[in-house]
Amino acid sequence: QLQASGGGLVQAGDSLSLSCVVSGRTFSDYGMGWFHQAPGKEREFVGTISWSGTRWYSASSLKGRFTISRDNAKNTVYLQMNSLKPEDTAVYYCAGRPAGYDGTSTYIPDYIYWGQGTEVTVSS
Repeated sequence: QLQASGGGLVQAGDSLSLSCVVSGRTFSDYGMGWFHQAPGKEREFVGTISWSGTRWYSASSLKGRFTISRDNAKNTVYLQMNSLKPEDTAVYYCAGRPAGYDGTSTYIPDYIYWGQGTEVTVSS
C-alpha cells in the first residue's frame, strides 16, 4: 500500500513537501516515482528516484524547483516542491516499480503500484 500525504492549498511562491509511506512491501526493492495529473489532462511524470536514493531525476520542465528523496528506514519517499506556481495545481501520485537495477525511470507503465494521490492547489 502507498499512502501519499502533504497536499493542500498554498499561494504561488510557497513550498510544500509531500510524503508517501509504503507498507506491506520491502521498500528498498522498489524504485519510486512521483506523477501529477491536472484536471482534464493526462498523468505526467514529475520525478523518479532509484531504490538506493543515490540517483534521482525530476522533469526538466520543473527547472529544478522539485527534488525527490527517500528514507528506506522509514519506508518513505518525499517530494519537496519549491517556488510553486498555479500550473503546479494537480493531484500528485506516488508510485513504485520493481527495481531490477539501481536506476530511475520516467516511463509510467514501469510503475505497477500506485498511491491514492494527494491534491495540491496553488493560488495566484
